[in-house]
Amino acid sequence: MTNKVERLIDANLNRLREGIRVLEDINRYIYNRKALTSKLKHLRHSIAKAYDTNRITHRDIAGDVQKQSIASELNRQSIDNILIANFSRTQESARVLEESFKLMSVELSQHFKTIRYELYALEKEQYIKETQ
Repeated sequence: MTNKVERLIDANLNRLREGIRVLEDINRYIYNRKALTSKLKHLRHSIAKAYDTNRITHRDIAGDVQKQSIASELNRQSIDNILIANFSRTQESARVLEESFKLMSVELSQHFKTIRYELYALEKEQYIKETQ
């Protein structure tokens, strides 16, 4: 079971970092929001605390039963759609990590709970700035 949990953690760490990077780059290159970009970058770097290169050995890309994109993932109508999708993706991944690390480390579980709530706050900040 540990190998499967490590695979789950590896996939969600990747998903979380990738999603934050998308949010970070949109705020950096499209909106020129220095403060929000910096917060996202800091958050992305804080994930390294849980990264363990040994988890890579548990990747099974060929055996991933859902590696193909679904129709809703192939088409985005606007930057807002990309932001919404990536905030949701990162929050969901943080929740999976929070729950998964309960099996191994209360400290890391709490770390990802904190990250999840930071993402909720950053999402709110993103949309408050959008409406101003």
